[in-house]
Amino acid sequence: MDRARRWIKGALAVTAAAALGVTALATTAQAADINVAKNAGFESDLSNWTCSAGTGSVVGSPVHGGAKALKGTPTAQDTAQCSQAVAVKPNSTYTLSSWVQGSYVYLGASGTGTTDVSTWTPGSSGWQQLSTTFTTGANTTSVTVYTHGWYAQSAYYADDVSVLGPDGGGGGGDPVVIPAVPARLAAGTATSSSVDLSWNPVSGATGYNVYRDGSKVASVSGASATATGLAADTSYSFQVSATNSAGESAKSTAVTAKTTTSGGGGGGTVPKHAVTGYWQNFDNGATVQKLRDVPSQYDIIAVSFADATSTPGQISFTLDPAVGYASAADFKADIAAKQAAGKSVILSVGGEKGSVSVNSDASATAFADSAYSLMQQYGFDGVDIDLENGLNSTYMSKALHQLSAKAGAKLVLTMAPQTIDMQSTSGEYFKTALNVKDILTVVNMQYYNSGSMLGCDGKVYSQGSVDFLTALACIQLEGGLDPSQVGLGVPASTRGAGSGYVDPSVVNSALDCLTRGTGCGSFKPARTYPGLRGAMAWSTNWDATAGNAWSNSVGPKVHSLP
Repeated sequence: MDRARRWIKGALAVTAAAALGVTALATTAQAADINVAKNAGFESDLSNWTCSAGTGSVVGSPVHGGAKALKGTPTAQDTAQCSQAVAVKPNSTYTLSSWVQGSYVYLGASGTGTTDVSTWTPGSSGWQQLSTTFTTGANTTSVTVYTHGWYAQSAYYADDVSVLGPDGGGGGGDPVVIPAVPARLAAGTATSSSVDLSWNPVSGATGYNVYRDGSKVASVSGASATATGLAADTSYSFQVSATNSAGESAKSTAVTAKTTTSGGGGGGTVPKHAVTGYWQNFDNGATVQKLRDVPSQYDIIAVSFADATSTPGQISFTLDPAVGYASAADFKADIAAKQAAGKSVILSVGGEKGSVSVNSDASATAFADSAYSLMQQYGFDGVDIDLENGLNSTYMSKALHQLSAKAGAKLVLTMAPQTIDMQSTSGEYFKTALNVKDILTVVNMQYYNSGSMLGCDGKVYSQGSVDFLTALACIQLEGGLDPSQVGLGVPASTRGAGSGYVDPSVVNSALDCLTRGTGCGSFKPARTYPGLRGAMAWSTNWDATAGNAWSNSVGPKVHSLP
């Protein structure tokens, strides 16, 4: 936590909101509009398309629709751009979209005569749709649309390109027809207030409507959605339809899903809205505390940190004499006293110098076994994953599920990734969070020591502002995590981090913005998330150094959230 971060330069440091895959469309084309792109599905190979330096080809797999798709292979000197000049009408608005897959895919239009546009995603393992709009100038009759990857990155794929708008007279445009009915609608992870839904993408669809018990509750652009605001222990019927400018398909076959009886994932003793604080098992200049000294505003106390052993995946814990405990028994008594007061005490794994590596079945088992042994030995309620030197989502997910099987339903599982780790659902940290969503209590991302990042709206935000907190939280909230599994992690004092400190009032404004839609900056989320879990501080020790100003302000705000 309390440490310097590497700076990530350029566009690779941030992720466009298109990577999230669950955003409402902003415009609707007229019924007379057509797709003015030719060979939009690459069924005629690269006809009508020009790819730089031979970097483009057509493949039979993977494809989004039809039998073929574009494959672009960037090099160290070339982004593998493929483009097409399309005929357009002056003073007209067009919606440019394409289904893409792979690493760092861009989609844009140039020569519009007004403002050229582009959008991008760091990529994913499945198809996702990029979409943007442009308006032509008074004398513009041709616009170049393009897609490309990024220098020295892996190959990308594109399919079903659409430039939807008035016929520019170029001929060969594809008329828009009502899309087919979505197939294979399925219900995934359910919490006490939400259900994950997914279905097969439909060729030609620009969006989807989600229905709950016969009433439309959401419109999304991708082939997945999370139905929220549901009652606990209740069954619901869901359907989905596909839409484009020609109209809406019939509704899909209904699926039934039932919410759980308790909120979030793991953490049966954690309140609906909770404050997390890291307690330092070391002396770095902050106020030295015993657990009994941690203010009552903190609901989850993460003891920092566990240590790695010579066995891969295995962790241990040793009390630092600097914190002043006379014995391990005294420390255990403090844990028990906190638990008796309704608090959860967990063991944090990682930190700046943490070197725990879980990258095999054996190390996953070693992690689960050793973590559970420490929970039994000290009385910890669970673990926190704060691995800042990388993790393997496959094996860490296995390890955490093994631990859950041992510890039971009351396991408290938290995570504290860096901002760069949660910019895209394709990142290992984000994938881990989604993989363990069924047992996850909260992700308290570290909104500090970061530098500027993209929010879920694709705009760049600088750390230290309410917009940075809300726009980046939106990525997790719209990327698959339940609101009860999202918290705002910030330094408790100006000395708690190298950069990114915000006054407690800024944290409180961000909490209001996300849960109530008030107190926002320039970014305002499309919807509110009243189930947001709360906030986190690094650390309770730095909070004490500043007279507990952070917990005295943020604590009551969190506990009064709706």
